[in-house]
Amino acid sequence: MTRLSVNINKIATLRNARGGNIPDVLKAAIDCQMFGAHGITVHPRPDERHIRYQDVRDIKTYITTEFNIEGYPSKPFIDLVLSVMPDQVTLVPDPPDAITSDQGWDTISDKQFLSEVISVFRSHGIRTSLFMGTDPGHIEEAANTGTDRIELYTEPYAAGYTSNREKAIEPFVKAAILAGELQLGLNAGHDLNLGNLKYFADNIPGLLEVSIGHALISDALYFGLENSIQMYLRQLEQTGG
Repeated sequence: MTRLSVNINKIATLRNARGGNIPDVLKAAIDCQMFGAHGITVHPRPDERHIRYQDVRDIKTYITTEFNIEGYPSKPFIDLVLSVMPDQVTLVPDPPDAITSDQGWDTISDKQFLSEVISVFRSHGIRTSLFMGTDPGHIEEAANTGTDRIELYTEPYAAGYTSNREKAIEPFVKAAILAGELQLGLNAGHDLNLGNLKYFADNIPGLLEVSIGHALISDALYFGLENSIQMYLRQLEQTGG
């Protein structure tokens, strides 16, 4: 079964909009774990506009499920990761002012930089993943950085799903096959939801993990957090990937 990691950034965004501690981000992380999520994902940014660095430290203390920290590998981010020691770090090429991640790494031009950063994390026993598009050249070069996994950026798939899902998923299938040939573990995330997740997971070979935040937290407004997590888990239970 493909594992579900719940990104709780949006819960922190709601808390920060009002101040105080409602909703409680730490409780949300603990609840997601209790409700069956296989992992918790956070993406702290330098301005701490949603997840704060202290949130990351607090969450690590209280959860036992897989903890995945995403972000651009600036020195403060690297220092945070090394102080928290999560199970996985996902490196994302977004600038500090980005609203959300909108592209994968160019592993050809950034190979040396990424190789050095990945070496640091791997020396501390932290699994690494690179946020990637489906370009074959970039995936091939990712394998040369020393990363353990790649996470496919699935917004293009989600955007094309309703008009032609077979065409939308085709480059992702090819990317997954190539990742397998290169012995790279495979994650995926961005704009996956209850409408498009099952088809994606059914058709992507070797898919280990999906990270889902915005859609799942939005669904929780209507269905409740526990029920929403269960609904997403059911989309993954019978996958053929």
